[in-house]
Amino acid sequence: MDSLTPADPFAVTTLEQLGAIYDPPRELVMKKVAHRLEERTLAFIAASPFCVLATVGPQGVHATPRGDAPGFVEALDDRTLALPDRRGNNRLDGLRDIIANPAVALLFLVPGVGEALRINGQARITADPTLRARFTVQEKVPATVVLVTVGEVYMQCAKSILRSKIWGGRERPRAVPSMGEMLAAHTGGLVTPASYDAEAPQRLQETMY
Repeated sequence: MDSLTPADPFAVTTLEQLGAIYDPPRELVMKKVAHRLEERTLAFIAASPFCVLATVGPQGVHATPRGDAPGFVEALDDRTLALPDRRGNNRLDGLRDIIANPAVALLFLVPGVGEALRINGQARITADPTLRARFTVQEKVPATVVLVTVGEVYMQCAKSILRSKIWGGRERPRAVPSMGEMLAAHTGGLVTPASYDAEAPQRLQETMY
């Protein structure tokens, strides 16, 4: 902070202050984290044409957009995602970060779908020619592929997407699992999908702000 900038008397600088402002999370929120890529998670990723890759390195933090045809990020097994590095501006912010610090986060979006899928894990970069060839598009092979070992998998509710109206009424693709189905899969059946999804519209409206 600049010495000429007055101190913020309302600054929140401790976990105790933070806890005094916000209500504690519900049990479901804390238990919705999975650690493997199961069928419904894979279906969401297969429908996604866009994700954000978040990294942190010596130069700070970076959030870089990644996009291609739906399913451009592929699962190699139930703990590993492969993300091709398509042609860009060669700043390589995210890749440089991964070399310094493998911790990454991915945020997947599907047009027309309110929920987002979040994945945290550890990444590495490979120039394996066989794997790169697997992601050839228009005869162009990605320079590298980012491999993410999955640590945490969980859904983010639809509130931010609904508030932003980013999809403008676009219909939800039928192949994308519902929030209730995803939560049931991630929590081992802690919720009943049909009941959760039926109650969702009213619950979202009541808790939107």
